[in-house]
Amino acid sequence: MTTSTTATDPFDRLPPLPADGYATHEVTNQATPFARHNAFTGDRLLGEITAREKLGWARKLLAEAGAVVASERVAELARNANRYTPELRSHDRFGHRLDEIVFHPAWHELMTLAVGHGTHALAWTARQPGAHIARGVLSYLWNQGESGICCPLGMTYSAVPALRLQPDLAAVWEPFILSQRYDPAAAPMQRKTGGTVGMTLTEKQAGSDLRATQTTARPASARRGPGAAYLIDGHKWFFSVPHSDVFVTLARTDRGLSCFLLPGWLPDGTRNRLLIQRLKDKCGNRSNASGEIEYRGALAWLVGEEGQGIKAALAMTHLTRLDFAIGSAGLMRRAVSEAIHHVTTRRAFQRRLLDQPLMENVVADLALEVEAATLLAFRLACAVDGEAAGDAAAALLVRLGTPVAKYWNCKRVVGVVHEALECHGGNGFIEDGPMARLYREAPLNGIWEGSGNIIALDVVRALARTPETAGAFLDEVRRARGGDRKLDDMIRRLETELAAPGEHEARARRLAERLALCLQASLVVQHSPSAVADAFCATRLAGDGGVAFGCLPGGLDRRAIVERARIESDADA
Repeated sequence: MTTSTTATDPFDRLPPLPADGYATHEVTNQATPFARHNAFTGDRLLGEITAREKLGWARKLLAEAGAVVASERVAELARNANRYTPELRSHDRFGHRLDEIVFHPAWHELMTLAVGHGTHALAWTARQPGAHIARGVLSYLWNQGESGICCPLGMTYSAVPALRLQPDLAAVWEPFILSQRYDPAAAPMQRKTGGTVGMTLTEKQAGSDLRATQTTARPASARRGPGAAYLIDGHKWFFSVPHSDVFVTLARTDRGLSCFLLPGWLPDGTRNRLLIQRLKDKCGNRSNASGEIEYRGALAWLVGEEGQGIKAALAMTHLTRLDFAIGSAGLMRRAVSEAIHHVTTRRAFQRRLLDQPLMENVVADLALEVEAATLLAFRLACAVDGEAAGDAAAALLVRLGTPVAKYWNCKRVVGVVHEALECHGGNGFIEDGPMARLYREAPLNGIWEGSGNIIALDVVRALARTPETAGAFLDEVRRARGGDRKLDDMIRRLETELAAPGEHEARARRLAERLALCLQASLVVQHSPSAVADAFCATRLAGDGGVAFGCLPGGLDRRAIVERARIESDADA
């Protein structure tokens, strides 16, 4: 005989718990994600630059890129590409040499998007006035999305002039590298829809002293000279983007240091004799691969004349330096946009952070730096367009102004990103948001293609070897003469300093800084609202600022400066 019982839930005999019984607090006063905006159409300064330079032909493309760059999808891709970093696969499981680099799918998706916009190619494919400026805007935008992919994009863009020194090579490679169909495959070019260019110059013993290169090249056949095949042996210490399809490299022949184009794959479909020894474990730019390699009889084609390698490489480095100036300005733009958004949506002491006078001072000061850096970078991009059209004055401005812009923007970005991170407090120092990644990225452009001393000395070299650059530069800044007394005073001081070159080398950094500030001031006086121009000249030229950001003097319209720098969201539009 069995006895039936009714199961009873023991919790029925306990007092009921409220639905939020385990909550310890209510989450309030946290900033919202920086979202619902377009990084191009919401940026007043970019709108003014593109209107002034008559880039209406590119506006649809730039707006599309601005929406993609600012999307949550790209933010997630950037997080994953940096969290799951590239890995070297040197051999397969049977011991065969592979020399392949494996990326997280996020990297390839980011590259597909940016290459699809023509970020690497627009300057050469658009055939429109202002093409270098429009491509620069794409670079500026994508540096806000994920800087890691901008290395292969920038090198591919800048390689075209070096390629064109050897027309037979350019005829084969240029359509391939300017394709807007990204192909991630590790395969010969004949099996791919498009490719990228890497750059490999520095060595262990030499660093920036390229004339100390030990890598050697010898003719592969009886034929030698431009366009001929050579065999290269040696090593490269920082090998940028070792997964690229083709590389610009330096090696020494018996006639001197020479420039070569080296394919990753041979015409028969096998790997070139380029062995990746290891990948660098970098402080930042972690989504992108950099490595150390050895050439063991690698096949390459000579670009230009033997013994003229530095000259040939400079055809490329002058554009990479421009791209670093643009990229650093874009990185500043992203950091300061994040800071403005944070201090607008976060409260302390019964007021928004932005309504605290000291915080408003900090953010306004940062906004001045972004505006000046952006104007400086795009003025040089405009000069590159002028140089391409045969403008001699523009060519002189490019020669002097490019290292000036590279030096100054790459120096200033570090402090700007740090201060923007500090605006977030502890939330800026964790990996959940973008600020820590931007902080690690900030110093890199100042190292690539020549660190501070090398670039400052290049400024001095330009003045010494091409004295006409000084006159062209002064003519440029004099366009703003009469717009601000402090700028007029600085122009006079600069005229005196440029006329006395005896101390230029020892004072190269100070000279580069003064040239940059004078050009920036002339641009803000000509193109920016009076609130921005007055504040910039007062603090950067007349010494009425501080060593740290946030030391703007009284009497300035700080809120107008901040609001001009605010990215307009879709909700505001």
